[in-house]
Amino acid sequence: MGPAEVFSRATIATDDGRERRCYRVVTVGISAAACRTESGITVRPEVDVRRAPQLDTVIIPGGRGMQNSKLNRQIAEWVNRRAVRTRRIAALGSGIYALATTGLLNGRQIVTQSSFAKDVASRFPKLRVNSRNLFVKDGAFYTCAGGTSSVDFALFLIEEDCGRQVALGLARELIVHLKRPGGAEQYSEPLQFQVQSCDRFADLPGWMSCHLSDDLSVDALAERVGMSRRNFTRQFHKSFGKSPSQFVADARIAEACRRVLIPRNNLDSVAASLGFKSLTAFSRSFQQRVGVRPHTYRARRKGLAKKIFAAV
Repeated sequence: MGPAEVFSRATIATDDGRERRCYRVVTVGISAAACRTESGITVRPEVDVRRAPQLDTVIIPGGRGMQNSKLNRQIAEWVNRRAVRTRRIAALGSGIYALATTGLLNGRQIVTQSSFAKDVASRFPKLRVNSRNLFVKDGAFYTCAGGTSSVDFALFLIEEDCGRQVALGLARELIVHLKRPGGAEQYSEPLQFQVQSCDRFADLPGWMSCHLSDDLSVDALAERVGMSRRNFTRQFHKSFGKSPSQFVADARIAEACRRVLIPRNNLDSVAASLGFKSLTAFSRSFQQRVGVRPHTYRARRKGLAKKIFAAV
């Protein structure tokens, strides 16, 4: 449902000032019978597999039903017949079971949710299973961890087709906090800190990650939660296993690693946007935690991306 909503909202402006939809979303079922999802929502396919039109992109959703081997074989047979005439084929979450059954992913890297990565690797030993990242592209095949990362994935496909500005405009319309790249980790450190924290600190990690350019000194943070500096520092370390200053520094550099890889971002602007007083201070802190200066990190990651693209 998430990706369908994203695709259905994507539009581009025409020369006469009107808006044209970028996609037509078609739901395809093994049969035309209504399907009740795990959330209780009923979906009635527009067509069944026998009457499906020619499709540019096929996306196989997840769900508990994808553990059914009979269902997987039916989907796999249809996908195999369609593969040659389809520009790209994707699987979301447990949809990987159906797509992997086709054999089309053998030898390819795939992303799957960490909770069933071992099972996928056991059932399909010819796959290169990645349970860390959100989504990955390998040739004409795309795989995504599912969940909320499906929205990030849909925005990625729209950016491929229609450009970055269309995707970012849509992300703003959907009130997406951050348009995450496929290489982002499934594991969310701020969320983990929220799980570990006491009620008083529950919202603090998320707030800090959204205000990295603000004054995040110990005094400012202690005042925010209504505690003395000494008690705040002690309780923070007890909850998160690190001092407030360490937490802030790590959060800023983690975000810096993402921002420096965006070509249009110069290092001065990245430093300022993350609360560093100077590029020198930013570069020094970056090297302490990452091992190299920001410009070196950017150059190395750019070279690695080119090698991966060439391999695909």
